Amino acid sequence: MKKMFPILFLAVSASLFSQAKGKVIKIKDGDTIVVLLSDNTEQTLRLAEVDCPESGQAFGKNAKQFTSGQVFGKTVTFYNLGNDRYGRGVAGVFYDGDKYLSREIVKAGFGWWYFKASKNTELQKLQDEAKERKLGLWADKTAVSPWDFRKAKRTKGKVSKS
Repeated sequence: MKKMFPILFLAVSASLFSQAKGKVIKIKDGDTIVVLLSDNTEQTLRLAEVDCPESGQAFGKNAKQFTSGQVFGKTVTFYNLGNDRYGRGVAGVFYDGDKYLSREIVKAGFGWWYFKASKNTELQKLQDEAKERKLGLWADKTAVSPWDFRKAKRTKGKVSKS
């Protein structure tokens, strides 16, 4: 029961937000999916609590493949928790009954617990376990977090003033 508390907390908290269902029709990357809603509109969802390697980053393709293998073509239940700065819905996504997609990604070692926007310490523990077992991206001793990768990419072209 102790392990289920963070997931139950998210589900109960998310019930305060809008719940919807949709069929996953596209995987943009490891932490972004597109669902087809019942009214035939598409919605892009950024997964809550997880940050996966970028497309041009080591393990980016692996993270996308993992997410695809978990949910592509399936009907998922999701809870919109708000929007990110790009206008994508940030959502907790559940599939196959009670599987929480962000949890499964972190557990398999294909994404980082996004501690900047999550208080779900179970994900920290799962990340530590995946790292210890060298699962997924943790097989690389020099794995770079997506936020550091993006920061380096932004600053790469800037000239330093000396």
